[in-house]
Amino acid sequence: MFPYKDENPTERPSIVTVGLIVANVLVWLLVQGGGFAHETLARTVCDLGLVPGEILRTAKPGSGVELAPGVLCLVDAVPHYSTVITSMFLHGGWFHLIGNMLFLWVFGNNIEDAMGHVKFVIFYLLCG
Repeated sequence: MFPYKDENPTERPSIVTVGLIVANVLVWLLVQGGGFAHETLARTVCDLGLVPGEILRTAKPGSGVELAPGVLCLVDAVPHYSTVITSMFLHGGWFHLIGNMLFLWVFGNNIEDAMGHVKFVIFYLLCG
């Protein structure tokens, strides 16, 4: 059984929650190609996904991080710190996207209502 709503009433409209859902879906469709092109999906995950070894400089530059059999992401010599943010909007497949957006829809509005719009954005970005 999957939740599709909750019983907690909210006082404010869920502007940020809806905006985040729209942003995630648009990134999935426009940047990641909706998962239809395997090469596009792999490229976006390699280019925009977070590789902790690259950020922390524990992975040797030029080494490969295996995503799947035969799919490697090469570690760059210069860390891409922007991936800390961009990786929060990437998904590996339709079920991943739908599951994440479903739970963001069900629970995000309550958190946004309790915290306020600005604090919720900060919370989302810090916890991502």
